[in-house]
Amino acid sequence: MIAAGLPNLAADLIWSCENFRLTSFPGPLTLLPSRPFPAMVLASAPADPAAPAPGPDTPSPPAPGAEPALLVLADGTVLRGVAFGARGTVVGEVVFNTGMTGYQEVMTDPSYAGQLVTFTYPELGNTGVNSEDEEADHPHVRGVIARQLAALPSSWRSREDLQGWLTRHGVVGIRGVDTRALVRHLRDGGAINGAISSDGTAAAALLEQVRSAPAMDGLNLAATVSTPKPYSWNQLCKAAFDTRVQAAPGRPYRVVAIDFGIKRAILERLVAHGCSVTVLPADASAEQVLALEPEGVFLSNGPGDPAAVTGGIALARELLSHPELPLFGICLGHQILGLALGGRTFKLGYGHRGLNHPCGSPGSVEITSQNHGFAIDAASLPAEVIVTHHNLNDRTVAALALRQQPVLGVQYHPEASPGPHDADHHFGRFVELMAHRR
Repeated sequence: MIAAGLPNLAADLIWSCENFRLTSFPGPLTLLPSRPFPAMVLASAPADPAAPAPGPDTPSPPAPGAEPALLVLADGTVLRGVAFGARGTVVGEVVFNTGMTGYQEVMTDPSYAGQLVTFTYPELGNTGVNSEDEEADHPHVRGVIARQLAALPSSWRSREDLQGWLTRHGVVGIRGVDTRALVRHLRDGGAINGAISSDGTAAAALLEQVRSAPAMDGLNLAATVSTPKPYSWNQLCKAAFDTRVQAAPGRPYRVVAIDFGIKRAILERLVAHGCSVTVLPADASAEQVLALEPEGVFLSNGPGDPAAVTGGIALARELLSHPELPLFGICLGHQILGLALGGRTFKLGYGHRGLNHPCGSPGSVEITSQNHGFAIDAASLPAEVIVTHHNLNDRTVAALALRQQPVLGVQYHPEASPGPHDADHHFGRFVELMAHRR
């Protein structure tokens, strides 16, 4: 439609939160899906008095004095918005999370390292931030994309506003963009590298940076977020309203956790189910693990391509050679187990990131919290592996177990931070495996 009047013009489509604009920096013409968005019109066209009024999905125009920001995707799409958080330029994989709550847990989850996270819920910051909801000491997202930022937090738990918190931690954000249209674009085309910039860098220069950035395939990001040295963990969740299981065995189960990007909530749930946890770096050797005489070994969540975590795969393969040792993997750890067992992983189109993904086994369904961009190829798994749960949206592998060994892996997040508590029983399954060994 637009391209018909632009023969042989090297142009990219700048997709504004208010309208479409065209620019002539080098690159192919990129057209977004031709869905009707009433508020979007060509800026170069004369005003049409009969044009429809802005719809409910149209973000409010930026306030006077607001600093502009750009989001540039590798396919040449550019979105204009308003800067929030820290100022600067960041490049990463643009993904989306569909959760209606839990933005602080998402931003501090090490599994989001290297990513620019789009939140589909239209407002961020309405509950502020607090120290109890952090999954790490600092945010791990590389950038934040939001439709609207709450001017004032309203929560009895809030200790700081989101804007100040992001600024303090150096996280770059863009708001005022049509996140629904962006998510449709990502859903149709897949997760893609992009850049958020609020420092005045030109769109053409940003596009060059984005297209020269490495893709997520082949990246071992676990090494960048893992602890540099071992530590012990015996703390429960600090929130006084947490009413989930809290076991107190006379002799806690000794668990060694391999940190590929572990969340605090996972450590807290292991403790709540009766474990005393020693956390080791991602590059720990089997000798270091076994020297601690664990009753079980946990392989954690983490960012990046699981196939690139070759040291973790080798460690899991060595631990699997001890047939009486219980092993439990979550998310990246689950994928590493699958690879160590001889399976393969593949990259999902746009990943599973949200709080209401249904997963099930025969006769049972769990509503789960998920955050992953890769999955295990079920057809590649050997016969001794049982796929115990499937993702009921796309039938990908959601959990596995071994027929003859105390080994289990779960693709989703049973610690549910944030999210529903349907899957907390998987920690109990791990404890049962260790109890049988005693």
